[in-house]
Amino acid sequence: MGWIYLIIAGMFEIGFTTCLKLSNNFSNLKWSLGFFLCISASFYLLNKAIQSIPMGTAYAVWTGIGAVGTVLVGVFLYKEPADAWRLFFICLLIGSIIGLKLVSR
Repeated sequence: MGWIYLIIAGMFEIGFTTCLKLSNNFSNLKWSLGFFLCISASFYLLNKAIQSIPMGTAYAVWTGIGAVGTVLVGVFLYKEPADAWRLFFICLLIGSIIGLKLVSR
């Protein structure tokens, strides 16, 4: 169950980083509220996950999911660059996340 909590926490991390950008320095109330809801849910679920997953592994996976997801949001929604090197390093990050899952008990 810890891994499910962790994956959902990572999804909320993508949500709070996206809301942070859209909040326009917290001047847009709707996106600011979205940010606070997502960050609260993300940390709550991360806390639930570290009850059964080693803290270092959980934190690395959580930030990895957030980083990969946020890059993908940037590429698809904000037309940020998606050159070969950037995609290569995103794939390395995904491989690292999978590796941490495989070596964790």
